[in-house]
Amino acid sequence: MTNNQSPINQIITLNGESLTIDQVVAVANGAAGDPVVRLTPAAEKAVTRAADAVQTLLARGEIAYGITTGFGAFKDRIISPGDVEKLQRNILASHAVAVGDPFDLPTTRAIMLIRANTLARGHSGIRLQTLQTLLDMLNAGVHPVIPQKGSLGASGDLSPLAHMGLVLIGEGLAEYRGEILSGAEAMRRAGIAPVTLAAKEGLALTNGTTIMTAVGTLESYRARLLSRIADIAGALSLEALHGTPLAFDARIHNLRPFPRQLNCANYMRELLAESEFTRHHDPQNVQDAYTLRCIPQVHGAVRDAIAYAWWVFEIELNAVTDNPLIFIDDDTGEIEVISGGNFHGEPLAIALDYLTMAMTELGNISERRVMRLTDEASNAHVLPAFLIKHGGLNSGFMITQ
Repeated sequence: MTNNQSPINQIITLNGESLTIDQVVAVANGAAGDPVVRLTPAAEKAVTRAADAVQTLLARGEIAYGITTGFGAFKDRIISPGDVEKLQRNILASHAVAVGDPFDLPTTRAIMLIRANTLARGHSGIRLQTLQTLLDMLNAGVHPVIPQKGSLGASGDLSPLAHMGLVLIGEGLAEYRGEILSGAEAMRRAGIAPVTLAAKEGLALTNGTTIMTAVGTLESYRARLLSRIADIAGALSLEALHGTPLAFDARIHNLRPFPRQLNCANYMRELLAESEFTRHHDPQNVQDAYTLRCIPQVHGAVRDAIAYAWWVFEIELNAVTDNPLIFIDDDTGEIEVISGGNFHGEPLAIALDYLTMAMTELGNISERRVMRLTDEASNAHVLPAFLIKHGGLNSGFMITQ
């Protein structure tokens, strides 16, 4: 992947192998055409090669799951050549049953980008025309309305992704320039021609972990920002409570060398360097409460969970997660269609559960610091009750905690 800076807009090019979390965030928070998203020439070649392989299998009359057979429990039902295209449209129509509020536009844009990147790898059998239409929608700001609830997790994001796919064929609903329109009308206004799906394309659009990946990627990014904010808030709380930075001494943390605990302690020392609001060694007050003293231990553990999620989602951004997958031998040209389970969301689910627990702990320790700031008994009367000088008539920050 390369990032080039045009005179107007940033250009992000996809090859299915090197999309980053920062790029996903840039597209998610961007607007129509900024950044512009394109395929690399190598990706275009790989996509075309796999699509040609699908047509070769059809011409041979070979049986391949989801191409010449039904789906799931209907894997043994052979589809006649004349119904192959109808099969792909039907999977979108039958699976588009997600419910609940739709995803916001940043998440929807992330979904579209990640799905395009997955398909750009050239193992899914989708035609270049169909993939380019998805990118045209993203670049023009045609955003499918995708309800949030309906992912199967263990079988990928079939249902919500079907809602995305419907707009490609001129059906479903889409947001365009602030209006919710029929998919056909949104595409018409944007000047994009809907596609008629070919063999394998409906399955390629719907089968995978794209929804989970989009949500997890954006949450991992937000978590990293919140982690840094929590460190800064912790340092400010310590100053407000006239605390001591001695607990962040490098010698302490070198004896328990979790890398991110060390990093957090170092950052706290940087934040508090030359502070005029901290106290020096006081034999009558040698240590602070856990919520201040243990910031590196707690925040460092949270950083570990964020780093794990970041690692998982950077891998998944560039994974091929639909099924079956198409492999073409470079030497012989032999085509294999292999069924597997890359659509299973377990690696992402575990990372998200871990991240959820960690962010809960970050909230817990923050809440306890707020309590200490507002409760004069807990802060040894360093600060007035509820941070109000003349309490009673005014309640101050009583409700905050």
